[in-house]
Amino acid sequence: MPVPRSASNSTTVVYAALAGNLAIAMTKAVAFALTGSSAMLTEAIHSAVDTGNQGLLLLGIRRAARPPSATHPFGHGMELYFWAFVVALLIFALGGAFSIYEGVLKITRPEPMDRPWINFLVLGLAALFEGGSFLVAWREFSVLRRGAPFLAALRGSKDPSIFAVLLEDGAALAGLAIAALGVAGTTILHLPWADGAASVAIGMLLVLVAVFLANETRSLLTGEAASPRIVAAVRAAIAADPRVDSVAEVLSMHLGPQEILLGVTLDWRDDLTAPDIEQAADEFADRLRAIDSRITRVFVRSGRSRAAYERPAPEPAA
Repeated sequence: MPVPRSASNSTTVVYAALAGNLAIAMTKAVAFALTGSSAMLTEAIHSAVDTGNQGLLLLGIRRAARPPSATHPFGHGMELYFWAFVVALLIFALGGAFSIYEGVLKITRPEPMDRPWINFLVLGLAALFEGGSFLVAWREFSVLRRGAPFLAALRGSKDPSIFAVLLEDGAALAGLAIAALGVAGTTILHLPWADGAASVAIGMLLVLVAVFLANETRSLLTGEAASPRIVAAVRAAIAADPRVDSVAEVLSMHLGPQEILLGVTLDWRDDLTAPDIEQAADEFADRLRAIDSRITRVFVRSGRSRAAYERPAPEPAA
């Protein structure tokens, strides 16, 4: 089984996006100051928010790398999920909601646009920078994807430092195309509301991205399991051991993008002694870590599955 991508590659993706978005935000802000385009202001805000978001993701990566402590015995890996959730909130509030508000104002009170060629020049340059950042994120995501369908791989990803940047950059490229349509509609087709409508469309796009990102990080924050592929490989490896009579359950949870906690409940063969079981449990821990390097903690217990210990629901009263 392939060894997962290292955390340093995730950091490279975020740094590339940070540098690109910072340069783009400054360029778009200058273009707005020169032309008064609402779509360019929206795009400048969008890139500024993205720049701040990358900073938060880097903070999350740094804090998640701290070693375990007495208060956090399983480490701090899940802190990255918290900062990714904050990123989703910022995209929604500062990116999406403000863009919609600014666009509605421009539709109701359109203003003339000066020197629109500046907007087209900036949008073209921004597309080049944004495209480069997107390609870096796409290459890393492709390693994680392993040929799976795009949406399934996106929803199955456990590393928000990859899929958050990929979604942001993808939305940014789409936003640039929408902004270009808005500028063209205002200056070429002489539709004064087109620039504001483009801002509203960009804002709605950012809201959709924010909702998707928030939902994915919410799932990770609340204890999302390892991929079915890993769980199936773990179950098969244990079930193949002659000392095991049956595998009652395999429980898993991501403690961070690079850490998986496993809890395995087994029914051992009746003729095994206590030392035999202890030795087998130690061997299983090493064997399961070899399946995927992200499996960092393994707990093995004897018994039945959780369902066997649950009390049946009371009979309804007659």
